[in-house]
Amino acid sequence: MKVSVGGPLKLVFRPWVEGLENVPAEGPAILASNHLSFSDSFFLPAVLDRKVTFIAKAEYFTTPGIKGRLTAAIFKGLGQLPVDRSGARGAGEAAIRSGIEVIERGELFGIYPEGTRSPDGRLYRGKPGGLARVALATGAPVIPVAMIDTEKIQPPGKVMPKLMRPGIRIGKPLDFSRYQGMEHDRFVLRAVTDEVMYEIMKLSGQEYVDMYATAAKRQIAEAAKAEKEAAKAAKAALAQAEKEQAQKEKDQADQ
Repeated sequence: MKVSVGGPLKLVFRPWVEGLENVPAEGPAILASNHLSFSDSFFLPAVLDRKVTFIAKAEYFTTPGIKGRLTAAIFKGLGQLPVDRSGARGAGEAAIRSGIEVIERGELFGIYPEGTRSPDGRLYRGKPGGLARVALATGAPVIPVAMIDTEKIQPPGKVMPKLMRPGIRIGKPLDFSRYQGMEHDRFVLRAVTDEVMYEIMKLSGQEYVDMYATAAKRQIAEAAKAEKEAAKAAKAALAQAEKEQAQKEKDQADQ
């Protein structure tokens, strides 16, 4: 995949990178990145010499048909691990176990603390679960990563990418050994997650929103639905008014 996908990706899009020296040449580390586009999981591994293992929803591996098999093959080739999201708590525990296993093998574990793609390019509150618990359970350093402009290349819902240069900024490793053994303290998990998100914000220059991206997506969807219903109601009211006006004019003509 480094050769067949990573090579052409770098050749065509020419991503610029800052801070590559912050990724260790060997040994475990957690790459915590903002999440702007589906393509983030392609660009970041493409610019690194080492393999990065992300977690991905199980549906990417189980979708039937030719497209489903092709998608599964790509994600397996990228080294992504399937996580069943049918139960929120179960999915979280599975992600944590997967992350710990990757770290224990001495590899790089990639995670998006926001939990989902940003709906509008802003940086949202990190979820205080997978990232912090894996970091505290293993003692692995957390390396903040900022993806730049990838949402402009392939916005959500768009299949064909736009040719432009994305950027990747990699920050200095963060050490949370002071919290070792406190991975079940929710206040510590929140503090660790917020510290990582602050570093990502500094690297990316994004506006920070103190709410979860999932909640923001829900609000956006509800607003879009309300707008659609309002437009439908307005159209119906206009049609009714035109109908009444036509009837009035007809009555006047009959008189």
